[in-house]
Amino acid sequence: MFFSQLEFLNDKELKQLELLREFINTIDHACIAYSGGVDSSLVATIAQEQLGSRAFAVTGVSPSLAPYLLKQARLQAAWIGIRHEECHTQEINEPNYFKNPENRCFACKKELHKHLKQISNRYFSAQVLDGVNHDDLNDYRPGIHASMQAGVRSPLAELKINKKSIRSISKSLGLPWWDKPAQPCLASRIPFGEEISSKRLEQIALAEEWIINQGFKKVRVRSQGLSARIELPKNEIDSFLKIIEKDKIVKYFLSIGFNSISLDLEGLISGKLTRDINVI
Repeated sequence: MFFSQLEFLNDKELKQLELLREFINTIDHACIAYSGGVDSSLVATIAQEQLGSRAFAVTGVSPSLAPYLLKQARLQAAWIGIRHEECHTQEINEPNYFKNPENRCFACKKELHKHLKQISNRYFSAQVLDGVNHDDLNDYRPGIHASMQAGVRSPLAELKINKKSIRSISKSLGLPWWDKPAQPCLASRIPFGEEISSKRLEQIALAEEWIINQGFKKVRVRSQGLSARIELPKNEIDSFLKIIEKDKIVKYFLSIGFNSISLDLEGLISGKLTRDINVI
């Protein structure tokens, strides 16, 4: 199946799409580390297009992945037509993860790629590819080092394709989720040093899904102890307070185990909990 270009791309993005196709076409068998996000979905799409049955996608399932995102990943994989598998990872049992040090992401990706290595070895030693993009290289992401150690390749990063171009290319290929908000793992909502538990991750997932269902697609619910702090884009804060009754918000958040609820007036800022980390 070839994904035709349905919308205009500038010369740079056209070249990037061509190079991405060429990159993946040189691979014999590919295993895509697939979360259902815009980035890994684009890699999965081009892998399916170029390799057909020699490509497959694998999603790591654990408490750090919100159930509604797993459902979306399944639906998107079916839309793409790529074979989709799931593996259950156990990072929640690893002290370097649940104790939540600043390099927690390293332990999480190490666990994921241990499973992906085993799966890929069953399929002609397939090359594992992920959705790390060029912008990610400028962020604090210890997990990238774990992926590199595992021999994972990142075609979007290697070809210097950034998030803006990924969205443009995805839109041009008719991928319905091209503007899907970024959704880092749920553990990123808990301040470093506070222990992570399945229960806390479930609370965060329920809280965010509830807000999304009220019509606000971009949201983070930071969990500090038993307190919840809601982050929304700054230009949506007033609408949020007008549309949803405060008592309704409080009632729901208390029902899922939080004991206090606040709204961050600074607005949603990706990576807010890593702002004080000096290692980039």
